[in-house]
Amino acid sequence: MANRHLSRSIALQSLFEWDFMSETATITDSYGGLAASIEANIAEFAPGLEDARFTKSLAAGVVEYREKLDTVIEKFAPDWPIDQISIVDRNVLRLGLFELLFGDTKEVPAKVAINEAIELAKMFGGESSGKFVNGVLGSVYREMGEPGKDDVPAKKRRVKERDIDPKDLPIEKLGGAVVYSRERGTIRLALVHDVFGYWTLSKGHIEEGENAEEGTIREIHEELSLPITIVGALGGNEYIASHPEKGKIRKQVDYFLGETKDRGKLKLTKEGGLDQAAWFTLEELGDLRIYDDIIPIITKGIQIILAKP
Repeated sequence: MANRHLSRSIALQSLFEWDFMSETATITDSYGGLAASIEANIAEFAPGLEDARFTKSLAAGVVEYREKLDTVIEKFAPDWPIDQISIVDRNVLRLGLFELLFGDTKEVPAKVAINEAIELAKMFGGESSGKFVNGVLGSVYREMGEPGKDDVPAKKRRVKERDIDPKDLPIEKLGGAVVYSRERGTIRLALVHDVFGYWTLSKGHIEEGENAEEGTIREIHEELSLPITIVGALGGNEYIASHPEKGKIRKQVDYFLGETKDRGKLKLTKEGGLDQAAWFTLEELGDLRIYDDIIPIITKGIQIILAKP
């Protein structure tokens, strides 16, 4: 067994014991138990393990980010409350998601993290565990924009994936905005933070009977309690996402520049995969983790803002 795969196996076995213990112990007590479980499992199943630090960092990372990881699981497996997922499956998901969302992708590419989790599910879980883990992690991966997808030669990708024609997928219309305020010469943008660790633009579904501008104004108000005035259009983008019931969907987003006079503290009223909202000055944007396809939209919005008197 490859050293890293063995390390993940030890981490999973230890997390299984930790999860079972945490039902009757405090998180602090069970974390101490986790450290002891790791040492015991290494001694019994992997004596002489060369990469014990990797095992410990994985297990510690899952504990540290457990709440965020469980939020993602609940979003992408809505029919399965976290406490109804088997202990093995939920800890495989936590482990895979930790590597996928918070790990070093240069060291462990997204596809490797997913495949390793699937193998763990097949090895330690039930008959359908591998399929379940594959479905959840695959949906998260597609929602992230399939990072590293192009690192795999097209001829090696699954035929099923290559044969899907995007034109045949159902379309879902959304509207979003670069929301800004200007006060005494200082420009601030309102951004939202998602459970994947990125700052992005507020957006939402366009309802039947609405045009894109009307829907965007309504969605921004519902999500941030923020009234905006549309200044102009910024273009759009399209991506393919996975719905737990509908399957793959083409999401088409129209983006606008929206100005607000309300400069108070932002209140996130619709979560759905978001965990916070905040104002940022233009100087602060460079330090944020922002999706690559959103950066051009924000840049265009800033250019228009700076050109306005």
